[in-house]
Amino acid sequence: MKNAIERAQILLEAFPYIKSFHGKVVVIKYGGSAMRSQEAQNAFIEDVVLLKYTGMKPIVVHGGGPEINHMMKKLRIEPVFKNGLRVTDEKTLEVVEMVLAGKINKNIVAAVNQKGGKAVGLSGKDDNLILAERETVHGDIGYVGRIVKINPELLFSLLNAGYIPIVAPVAFGLNGETFNVNADTAAAEIAVALNAEKLILLTDVDGVMKDGKLISVLTMSEVKGLLNDGTVTGGMIPKLQCAVKAIENGVHGVHIINGSLPHVLLLEIFSDEGVGTMITGR
Repeated sequence: MKNAIERAQILLEAFPYIKSFHGKVVVIKYGGSAMRSQEAQNAFIEDVVLLKYTGMKPIVVHGGGPEINHMMKKLRIEPVFKNGLRVTDEKTLEVVEMVLAGKINKNIVAAVNQKGGKAVGLSGKDDNLILAERETVHGDIGYVGRIVKINPELLFSLLNAGYIPIVAPVAFGLNGETFNVNADTAAAEIAVALNAEKLILLTDVDGVMKDGKLISVLTMSEVKGLLNDGTVTGGMIPKLQCAVKAIENGVHGVHIINGSLPHVLLLEIFSDEGVGTMITGR
């Protein structure tokens, strides 16, 4: 009886969030530690399907850097990086598209469908979903794209038909090229285009840290202060930049959470405390 009462209390705590987010679009960037163990993958898929059944409209944008590196080494192609970005020549681009749009994307789709969801796999080439041009800020790094436009009509159609879109961040070029684009950036741009309620970025750390402690909630002014004073470094910088862009363009909240925690999506969205860093527009 005690366990049953505790379960009821958990549901009651989640109810206001379920009610508030019913029918709202949530864009989730899936990558990092959430993809590295079968347990974490299973928990993530279960969370996504549960979000759908509670009335939310989840979209998953996934990365896959380690899988790309693994396949390149099997093909005896040495991965090369410049300023943290993958140098993407024609051979590398073939591997990137094969791994992201072929293997990883379809594995996620199959896993969601197996758990009772209705998933459809896409790349940025489908219906010109993600249009990009060559990224030149970091010098010549090949077929790495800067997103110039999101065409969200296909995503709206799928969401309204009850599907969960799974998006590989491979973009279509303005002149017919194929580009490798950053998954965090793609997720943020898609969230803006769909006027999403939330953008959730799964990463390898608990969230934004300061003096060794997790910051649970950040305002936009506080985020900009952390970026300007050098408190955040490394891979957290582009994630916060994505958060700033998303919120400044209409997304209501951004969450940065540790993908290795079991059922981290549910803990962050449906509990009072949360487990990562939430960034708000205020």
